[in-house]
Amino acid sequence: MNITSNVPSYGAQREGKIEPQQTKMEQREGKVARAIEHRTAKLPSDLFLWSAGAAILGSLALQVMGAAGARSRFFGMPTRFGQLSVFVGQWAPTLLLLGVYNKIVKVAGSDRSER
Repeated sequence: MNITSNVPSYGAQREGKIEPQQTKMEQREGKVARAIEHRTAKLPSDLFLWSAGAAILGSLALQVMGAAGARSRFFGMPTRFGQLSVFVGQWAPTLLLLGVYNKIVKVAGSDRSER
């Protein structure tokens, strides 16, 4: 009895590497996604890294400015600077994810398959 008969085929195996089989219908990007990828691929990858660093430093500066001032009169709630520092600090992960997206578009975006 062949144990591998129920295992789906993943394509030809050459030199230990498994190559996927070509499907009849390839997935294609829409016009909007292609336009976004075309524009974001032009941006340097460092832009997102430096923007995230600036958001972290801006958040730190706002936190220090809020700590130097008086606390709010109502139940020790943070001041506007404290709230603003949290808001600005939450930009960093978003900017880093956009940088990862930018890098993926540059390396394996739909524009690579069309060339």
